[in-house]
Formats: sequence, C-alpha cells, structure tokens
Amino acid sequence: MRLLLTMALACLTLGALAPTASASGSIRFGIQDDAWLADGPGTLDSRLARLQSLGVDLVRFNLHWNRIEPERGVKDWAESDAVLRGLRTRGIGVVVGLVGSPGWTNGGRPANFAPRAADFAAFARSAAQRYRWVRDWLIWNEPNQARWLRPTSPAVYVKSILNPAYAAIHAVNRRARVAGGVTAPRAGSNGVSPVTWIRGMAAARARLDAYAHHPYPARPSDSPFIGGCPQAGCTTITMATLERLLAETARAFGPKRIWLTEYAYQTGAFGVTSQRQAELIGQSAMRVAWAPRVDMLIHYLVVDEPQVARFQSGLYLTSGKSKPAASAYPFPLAQAGRSGGKAVLWGQVRPRSGRQTYRVQVRIGRGWRWAGPTARTSSRGFFSAAVVAPRGATVRIWSPRDRAYGAAIRLAS
Repeated sequence: MRLLLTMALACLTLGALAPTASASGSIRFGIQDDAWLADGPGTLDSRLARLQSLGVDLVRFNLHWNRIEPERGVKDWAESDAVLRGLRTRGIGVVVGLVGSPGWTNGGRPANFAPRAADFAAFARSAAQRYRWVRDWLIWNEPNQARWLRPTSPAVYVKSILNPAYAAIHAVNRRARVAGGVTAPRAGSNGVSPVTWIRGMAAARARLDAYAHHPYPARPSDSPFIGGCPQAGCTTITMATLERLLAETARAFGPKRIWLTEYAYQTGAFGVTSQRQAELIGQSAMRVAWAPRVDMLIHYLVVDEPQVARFQSGLYLTSGKSKPAASAYPFPLAQAGRSGGKAVLWGQVRPRSGRQTYRVQVRIGRGWRWAGPTARTSSRGFFSAAVVAPRGATVRIWSPRDRAYGAAIRLAS
C-alpha cells in the first residue's frame, strides 16, 4: 500500500526526477460546491473569480434531472446554463454529472430510484447537445449506496443508467469522456462495497472511458498514504488504499483512466483540525500526482455547509472566514522525504498556467527565514525542492506573483 510513496521518496531523494513530478502527466485539481456556485453570496461572476484565484483547474457540477425536467418534456436549464457558461468564459474546465430521476420515469418514486433506460438516454443526449463543448461526464453519484440508487445493483446501474447515457453522449460528441462508477468508498446501509460494485459492473458489461471514485478517508486519523483497510479481503477503497482501486479497475476494465471526483477531510468535532486539513490537502495532491492513470482530484466544498451534521470540509467557514485550507489549496505543499539534513518537499503553484516562481521559507522557533533563492516550477506549476531544515521545523511557500503564502506545514521527519 505504500508503493507510490516509496517510489516518490526514492526518486526525489536521489534527485532523479524533474520538477513535473507527476506520474499521469495530466493530473487536474478541482472543486465541487454546487450550492455555493449557483446560489452563494455575491454574484456568480465574483464566485467564479474566487475559483480562478484559487487556481482551480476544473469544477464538477451536477445536472439533477429530477429538477431540470420534473414534467416530461418541460426542461429548465437556467441554473446550469449560467454556471457552465460562466465557467467556460473564465477558462475553467468542467466535469458534468447526471443524477436523479423524475417521478414520471421511475413510477412516481423518489429521485434515487432507477429510471427507464430510454428516458435517461434521452436526457443525457439533450444535455450533451446543449453543452457540446463539455467533454467530461459523470454518470450518477455513488450508486453503490442505497440513498443514491435503488435497486442498489451494479447490473441495474449499467443497464438502466450508465450504458444508455454512454451511448447517447458519444452519439453527440465522439470526443466525450464518460466516467462510470462514481462510487462511494464504502457500502453504507444496504449498499454494495466499491470492490463488489466494480466486479459487478464488469460482469454487466459496463461501457466507460474512465472510472470515477470518491476515496474519502475511513476515519479522521487516516492520511492519504496510511490507514483505511489495507488487509487482504477488505472491499472498501480510500485514498490510503488507492492501489486497490487501480488494481480492481484494471482487472475489470483494462487500463482505464481514474477520476477521483469527490474527496476531502472535514474539520471540527467530527474531523481534523483546520491546520491538519491544510497539511492533508498537500499530501493528497502529492499522492495523486504520483499515481499512475489518475487524471483528476476534486475537493468537496468551497464553503462549509451551514448544518453541523453535514459536511464541514470547505476552504472557508460559513462566515466566509478563511481556513488554512484556503491557502493550502492554491499552493499545496507536502514533505516527500528527507535526505541527510535536508527535507525534500513537493508542491505546486496553481494560479495561472505555465511556469511560476516560488520561494521556500523555514521557521525554527519564532522567526521565518528564506531557505534558498527564488526558483521556478515546471510548466504545470509543480516543483520539488530540498531545503536545510531540522525535524519539527515549519515550512511554507511564497508566490511572488500572487504576493501570497501557502499554508505552513510541520516537518514530521
């Protein structure tokens, strides 16, 4: 389970890697917060500007079929038109999800019941025709959990939802990339584990261009590299057990691309501290940047949800006050290892495209000092750096063009 980390440490420590430091070469980092994006404080343009300043590569946004077409043949695209066209104007990529069935197609039942295949194909076709410039699509959300799909069956998902949508979208746009699965990390109540779900999808002859998954941690003490359920026979899949996802999907579908389309650590009473959340953002980014076949990682929420019982994984509090995560997201930083008296760091400067300048600071005791001269990232904003810093010291990066510091992280070794 620690193979990726071992490879990263070895290569970085020996100086064998270029600063790109990405196994997939095309990794994109994004955000999902549908409610905030559509109806948050301020104007839509101000919210899009916020995403741009954070260096967001792409946004996941769901089209809820049951809301768009509550009556057959009567569609309201106003909300999605505004959001998706606004993102396009700003040059921010999108991955669009299709989810939720209206009562007229599922026997008058709630939106988590499977629709008629032909009806869902028709909706997928109309969405693809309306947003022809959208290339990346997600089919449903966490169908392996009963609260999102009933019957909770991979065969039902494939035959009534995934395969009809796949064919419909590709008929409109041959260059489209359609991801299936979109699985939760565990079965939940009356659900199906992601491992069993993947195998069931393969048995049902799923059609997909990528496999999407939500590798949330099993518990707050997990890190992106350690935790979860690493033992043989476990059927959950978290970030710490990412190799299980890579192995299971390769066995089921061949070397399909992997999209991690929802992931975060919560803060507060049921999560981690705000400082720890910031550190984990950097570690998660390093983890997936080094992983083979992974194309995207989507952070869930810009702003905490107002209900304490719901997700508190945002970069900002409900009051609008920044958490350390708001500095960690645009400038993720993680410790990749140690070489003698030097800490080996991995990081990225996300705002803008092209090579960026950065500088590392170290704090020992109360004062900050520069750990070296200004350096440049790769063309994707990635960098690796070895700095003289003892164990327990704190480090952060400075972006001269943004005139901003990233979140400080403490060196663990």
